[in-house]
Amino acid sequence: MRSLQRTPSTPRTPPALSGDRSLLRDSSLVWLASGIVGVSFGAVSVAGGLPLWVPVLMSVVVYAGSAQFSAVGVLLAGGGPLAAAATGLLLNTRTAAFSLAVAEILGTSRAARFLGAHLVTDETVAFALAQSDPVRQRRAFWISGLGLFAVWNTGVLAGALAGGALGDTARYGLDAAFPAVLIALVLPTLRADAAVRRCALLGAALALAVTPAVPAGVPVLLALAGLVLHRKPAAGPVRPAGPAGPAGPAGPAGPAREEAAL
Repeated sequence: MRSLQRTPSTPRTPPALSGDRSLLRDSSLVWLASGIVGVSFGAVSVAGGLPLWVPVLMSVVVYAGSAQFSAVGVLLAGGGPLAAAATGLLLNTRTAAFSLAVAEILGTSRAARFLGAHLVTDETVAFALAQSDPVRQRRAFWISGLGLFAVWNTGVLAGALAGGALGDTARYGLDAAFPAVLIALVLPTLRADAAVRRCALLGAALALAVTPAVPAGVPVLLALAGLVLHRKPAAGPVRPAGPAGPAGPAGPAGPAREEAAL
């Protein structure tokens, strides 16, 4: 009698865990760029004469890279706290549109919506909306958002501690890190959706046109005007259903059945 040998089964990685690993891998590029720019922000702030606690506290409470750079620029140029705060608020108004785009992704509890609203940035929204289904979108938002928050604040603290030791941070080309990551994130959507492409092209053209004449950050706000070209896909004509419903004799399959009967 031949003995039966049991073939050892190979453990399989759960789909959810495998998906989270891929999201972590993809998010790491955004985190890396965020950490580098955070180091630059902390170093520029302290080297310009601000106390160490200012960029650190601002990064935790405000948590908005472009708004923080602009606010610190106003302070270092001699402007008052009110002018710096107004500049940051103006630049952050764009996140209102972003919040609407991910409102259904954050979750339904108050805690999730409150924390999620604080984590809404250009990068987290772009990363979440680049995913294919709602479940993966939610995971992408929280994985990228929490990691980005941690890395950004760690980078700011490291840069603030380093102070002026890094020298002129502009020579490292750090300002190109975030745009490069954002382009990589939005390219799949731009290729797949012609309506989004039209909006992006109009917004980019407006931003480039006004860049020489307006303060930094304002072109990003004006680029939102490109959304006027966005149109919902037109709904197809609705066929009236027969007495027996869509699948009945007078529904879409009805005429074919009648012809077959004849």
